Amino acid sequence: REVPQAEHKFLKGNFGDLDDLLVQAEVPGVDCFLFDLGVSSPQLDIPERGFSFHEDAPLDMRMDSGNNTLTAAEVINHYNETDLTRILRVYGDEKFAARIARKVVEAREKAPIETTLQLVDVIKQGIPAAARRSGGHPARKTFQALRIEVNHEMDALRELLAAATDVLGEGGRLSIITYHSLEDRLVKNVMRSGNAEGKVAKDFFGKAETPYRLVNNKVIVPTAEEQERNPRSRSAKLRIAERTER
Repeated sequence: REVPQAEHKFLKGNFGDLDDLLVQAEVPGVDCFLFDLGVSSPQLDIPERGFSFHEDAPLDMRMDSGNNTLTAAEVINHYNETDLTRILRVYGDEKFAARIARKVVEAREKAPIETTLQLVDVIKQGIPAAARRSGGHPARKTFQALRIEVNHEMDALRELLAAATDVLGEGGRLSIITYHSLEDRLVKNVMRSGNAEGKVAKDFFGKAETPYRLVNNKVIVPTAEEQERNPRSRSAKLRIAERTER
């Protein structure tokens, strides 16, 4: 018997636009989702996009410059010290968030911080010399935090998880690859409890009411061989859950 050819549709959009994209593609229900939350290597490797702390470029960091007007330069030069500290601490898990934010505010009072390497110099001033000698590049966490803020990545992820939960059919599977602890915590909470806070609701009889059943209780990580072949996979974590009875 001849097997019909599968139909493919390529849709451009943000993870947070999942509902609208499915309507656009006329997809009423889904059996399986696989989401890779990583930033594409080509974007990181183009210096003028401003993602790299190794190359001098304008502080941009927008994934989609056509639909996003907020840039890293605007965050750095206009957010107050409290908000900068919060962003670096929450999105970057930066131990020296307050010190870096203070140095940023001091520097921009003299002149705007407009390029990646200008920002790197300011970040280094906010991190003690002893701490700069270990733990990778001193600007890595700050750049990650700025990228997440500029592209509203956590808001998009919350919208993605809500939409996927609504549209998955019973027995459908949700597979998500995350790359940093904040993403992974949110995905884990939703898969375990159905909400971002990780609070499991119970019915009248005390039975847990969750929209998912975990397929892999232990998170899946890349093998040593894969990490050697693709160093950017080091922080990847794959979690899989199955939609329960609706």
